[in-house]
Amino acid sequence: MNQSWVHSPVLLNEVLDGLEIKAGGTYIDGTLGAGGHARAILERSNPNGRLLGIDQDPAAIQLSEKQLISYGDRVTLVRDSFVRLEANASVEGFTPSDGVLLDLGVSSLQIDIGDRGFSLQKDGPLDMRMDPKGEMTAEHLVNELTEAELADIIVKYGEDPKARAIARAIVRGRPVRTTVQLAQVVARAAGRRGRIHPATRTFQALRIAVNGELEALSTVLPQTVAVLARGGRVAIISFHSLEDRLVKEFMARESHDCICPPEVPVCACEHKRTLRILSKKPARPTAEEVRQNPRSRSAKLRVAERV
Repeated sequence: MNQSWVHSPVLLNEVLDGLEIKAGGTYIDGTLGAGGHARAILERSNPNGRLLGIDQDPAAIQLSEKQLISYGDRVTLVRDSFVRLEANASVEGFTPSDGVLLDLGVSSLQIDIGDRGFSLQKDGPLDMRMDPKGEMTAEHLVNELTEAELADIIVKYGEDPKARAIARAIVRGRPVRTTVQLAQVVARAAGRRGRIHPATRTFQALRIAVNGELEALSTVLPQTVAVLARGGRVAIISFHSLEDRLVKEFMARESHDCICPPEVPVCACEHKRTLRILSKKPARPTAEEVRQNPRSRSAKLRVAERV
């Protein structure tokens, strides 16, 4: 396996500083991937810091088991979706925790394996499941949905202004079985637009739909607060505007006591703030990081502290 997966975690220093890693702390990496962030957290929390790593992808768990074996019982790995973060943290003895990290989206581990179907550059089946046991695949969506349903997915999750034309072309091109075939169909319908491949937004939309990513994110966000100790921190890396909007709105809401609508004269929600926002603006990768790791270019990091 390509070792760059381990050595190129996105916004690494910003994550470590944001989480304020300390010796002996307890941390949760809810999106373990190839273990790059996890390794750095374990190093900075020496000699006895502990980490719970969660990932629904068995390939990520398998790789991280090898990469993190030297840390012994300081590491606990669980194959599961982060939508059950709170339950896993409780079972494994990680509540309360000093920090939670979520590195959202698809990992390099998944992109670089053509058979997983995430990359429009590598030919493979239209799969796109982060959990290989998931029932829905991109091939099903592409070949079974109506033109209107496809267009709605591409608009909602890909925010592509040419969604209707793309959906029409996909339906006319059926059956579409591989990633390269889909990329070609979309490119002909959308035309070239700058340096970004015209099928990028369609692939993003299908991936989000297949994995229910936005619904999963909405489910896990309150759990990140629930597992944190007072003064503990949550750091979330997003890669597109839909994710970042959910994270930003959640942190903004949890940083206020009353969240009643403005037209309500007296507070009726009894909501108490749980977070203090530490990043008024999200951290972005430096030009040097983008040069070394082009996939980091759209990353945004937001950090908040439990109060």
